[in-house]
Order: sequence, then structure tokens, then C-alpha cells
Amino acid sequence: MCGRIRVPEDYSEIKIDLRLHEVVPHTYDPRWNVPPTAMLPVVRSRDGKRILEPMRWGLIPSWAKDAKVGFSSFNARADSLDTKPAFRRAWERGKRCLIVTDGFYEWRKADKQPFAVALGNRGPMLMAGLYDNWKSPEGWIRSCTVITTDANELVAGVHNRMPAILAPDDIAPWLGEEPASPDRLKAMLRPYPPERLAMWPVDKRVGNVKNEGPELAEPLTARAQGTLL
Repeated sequence: MCGRIRVPEDYSEIKIDLRLHEVVPHTYDPRWNVPPTAMLPVVRSRDGKRILEPMRWGLIPSWAKDAKVGFSSFNARADSLDTKPAFRRAWERGKRCLIVTDGFYEWRKADKQPFAVALGNRGPMLMAGLYDNWKSPEGWIRSCTVITTDANELVAGVHNRMPAILAPDDIAPWLGEEPASPDRLKAMLRPYPPERLAMWPVDKRVGNVKNEGPELAEPLTARAQGTLL
């Protein structure tokens, strides 16, 4: 499961590293506590050109009668993309995307202690996602979901699921810029190598979506961490 995300502070390097063709105008403020239904920075490919644009977190299928389904479809299990109704059409139509993040939070079930997870080098974490377009009475909404897979050895101590994080070589085929069979695409949705991640306990204030700020992602003090052992 992935129910809270951090988004980057600086998109200048991301634009270069991901070879973005277009950045849809939006206020990409850094955020340290993004919940489902909020807007996330997402990359998709259109005619071979990569676009960074905001999408609502919580996929609303094109056939949905209302937006309520999006409240429970912010995550999609990798093993049921082609069978679960909420995601099957987006998967079959190749509506794959990258969700650009600084990492995520996960809560340990035993004591509800939150942990922050990031790449070891603190670079952008690119999560595999699906997106779809839904027409509301007010107009079109483009929404997305984070694909999850089994937790690796690091995250498993806290939760049994984690986002499917894509390696650089997976980006072009995932976005449809290179041919890839469904089996190859699903093979990309594997647990990320634990040695390439970092994880640390953070303040429980992150549990309230009203709280925001860089201090939410800071490690607990050594004294506070000692009480968790």
C-alpha cells in the first residue's frame, strides 16, 4: 500500500533527466504530506514526447458513474491490473505513466509508527502508474493510481506492500516509447532492490493530512528512535 507521498522541491533537473518535452502549467510546490485525491506530478508520453502534468491521485475509470470510485483506487496491485475492473481498461489501452515523487511514507501496523522511504541517493523516485480520463459534470478529470508490488526486505519490516519503482531502463518501454509485451511490462513491477533505498522513522504528525512541511520527513532524534526499539 502507498497512501502518502512526498513531491520534489525542484523540477529543473527532473525536466532534463526525464527529457521532458512539455510541462503543463501548474503550481508545483514542494509537498511533504500528499494524500489521495490531491494532485500529483505525473509524466506520460504523447506521440513519443514526454509531458509532465498534474493528475488527481485516485483513478476514476472512464466508465465511472461518479468520482467516488477514486477514493478507493489510489493503489493498484500489479498482479490484478488486467483483471480488476477499475484498472483493466487503462491497462489494456496502454495508459501507463510515471508518478514523480521524493518518496513515500508507510506505517508499521504494530504501533502505527510512520517511516519515510526514499532512494538511497535522495534522487527522484519514479513510481509506475496508470491514468485515465473521466468526464464530470464540470469537465474532464485526468486521474492516476500508484501500482504496488510485494515489499522488499527493507520495507517488509513495516508493510507487506510497496510502490513499484521503475529503474531508468524501464522508463521508455513503460511509457510506450519502446515496444514491450505485457509480460515484460509486468516484470518491471518488481520489488525495488533494498540496498538502493533508505528508510527511517518520522514524527507521527505525518498521520494528519493537515500537517505539512519539511520537518515531517526528518528522522526522529536518536533519543526518540530509542523508544521505538
